Amino acid sequence: MIEKNSNIRQLIDFRLEKLNRLKELGIEPFPHKYNPTHKSIDIISSFNDIEKQTVCVAGRIMALRKMGKASFIHVMDDKGKIQIFIKKDNVGDKVYEAFNLMDIGDFIGVSGFVFKTKVGEISISAEKFDVLSKSIRPLPIVKEKDGEVYDAFKDKELRYRNRHLDLIVNPETRETFIKRTKIINEIRSTLNSKQFLEVETPVLQPIYGGANARPFTTHHNALDQKLYLRIADELYLKRLIIGGFEKVYELSKDFRNEGMDRNHNPEFTMLEFYWAYADFNDCMELVEEIIRNAAKKIGDLKIKWGDYDIDLSKKFDKKSFFQLIEEATGSDFSKLSNNEMLKVCELHNVEVDKNSNTGQLLDSIMSELVEPKLINPTFVIDYPKSISPLAKLKRDGSEEIVERFELFIGGSEFANSFSELNDPIDQRSRLEEQSKLRDQGDDEAQPIDEDFINAMEIGMPPTGGVGIGIDRLVMLLTNNRWIRDVILFPTMKPETN
Repeated sequence: MIEKNSNIRQLIDFRLEKLNRLKELGIEPFPHKYNPTHKSIDIISSFNDIEKQTVCVAGRIMALRKMGKASFIHVMDDKGKIQIFIKKDNVGDKVYEAFNLMDIGDFIGVSGFVFKTKVGEISISAEKFDVLSKSIRPLPIVKEKDGEVYDAFKDKELRYRNRHLDLIVNPETRETFIKRTKIINEIRSTLNSKQFLEVETPVLQPIYGGANARPFTTHHNALDQKLYLRIADELYLKRLIIGGFEKVYELSKDFRNEGMDRNHNPEFTMLEFYWAYADFNDCMELVEEIIRNAAKKIGDLKIKWGDYDIDLSKKFDKKSFFQLIEEATGSDFSKLSNNEMLKVCELHNVEVDKNSNTGQLLDSIMSELVEPKLINPTFVIDYPKSISPLAKLKRDGSEEIVERFELFIGGSEFANSFSELNDPIDQRSRLEEQSKLRDQGDDEAQPIDEDFINAMEIGMPPTGGVGIGIDRLVMLLTNNRWIRDVILFPTMKPETN
């Protein structure tokens, strides 16, 4: 490590000498502005129309081949790369001397005419050259041969900690985040086209709710009050339904103080929408449409997900929660006591706490034995009330089953929806049950939000509600298996020396 840092220090010192030399030549290495006329991709795609015309481009030097009085470089802008040919006789002694002080990583501006080299590469012959930013710290080593990149910046942890470098040297990373933006824009477009209103609700909340999760806490000094980062948008969005808005949605950052793994980051992006006078069946149809539209926006409805080929064009499957568990275990969990559930968990090597309540046992069985096998898009319906405190009871008269679905694709969950509970008396009763679970040690159970109950007592219409994990959806549609690959700046452990 010392040798490595020592080598970097030497390179930095060498570049600082070049920086000082530029200043001695009277060249400002960090100018205020530059006005490029073309992007690299525009020049390459319209070569036949602009051959021999003068263009002006700007970008970062990514390859540099000096050959005495003439040199070739590759400059990268936000659309791609283009080759620049620079010759001393064309730009003059002083400019070429300045060019010889350039390194990979520097930003430059070049003005010149478009031509094609003897080997057929579309290029720009430089007539004018400007330094736009002198890079002090070297980029990771990237080598390229015959159009193939190797020895690139591939260490994932280094890439996550230095996303700026990752974006520079790994074009596939840049493409993932371009697709992420397109996916989110398409989701907005779909909902806006159906007259949903995008809104914003508080990130800092005096009481958290809308999901079972541990919150992050903070303190408001002026109010001398404990506050929480939201774990979900649900309870505030429902207040807007109560207030008279009939279709609302929010694309938001939520925060849960929990572990990190392939599918979880403490800070993540959620879509939640609520639809007055609709139920979870209506929401099911809209979720399918949202996902298909997003997939089409960036590619095809037939996608790769790891080793799986998934067809999003077909109607999504629909299966019952307890039916799936029975298929996986051979036991009808809707009729088992907690002790009997524990025995089945032990039989199937599902690790659970012996003091787990019914909801926790059902959730563990589902997560371990069922979800990983749900590869084709599948709506799981008929959830138990014990793990769905905000959903209406099923219309068949059952007292233990609610109208809820979760969407699974490729073994992961992507959406959650309820026919929302709008009976304030029932709602209070269920939150009181959650409160009892908290008293028994379940620190993910929801507290009672009296303000929300008071709002419900004003009257809330029948409503369908949905939550979609945006990060996971981007993972699916871009074939990335780790959530950190689709979050620009994921949460990381502190570095140790």
